[in-house]
Amino acid sequence: MIGARIKDYLNTNGIKQSFLAEKSGITVARISDICNKQTKVGAVEYAKICKALGLPLGTFLEGIE
Repeated sequence: MIGARIKDYLNTNGIKQSFLAEKSGITVARISDICNKQTKVGAVEYAKICKALGLPLGTFLEGIE
C-alpha cells in the first residue's frame, strides 16, 4: 500500500524512479520492487525516500492503521 502511494506520488509529480534511486541511495531495482510489486518497505528505506523527496515522514502513512 505504501509502495503504491509512493508510485502515485512519483507519477503525479513527473519524478522518475531512477531519480529517486539516485537521491535516496536505494537501488533502482529496489525502488521498482517497492513501487510495482508492493513489497514491504523498511523503515530506513522509507525515511530515505521521504528525505530524498523532501517530504515529511507521515506523507505516505496517512490513513494507514
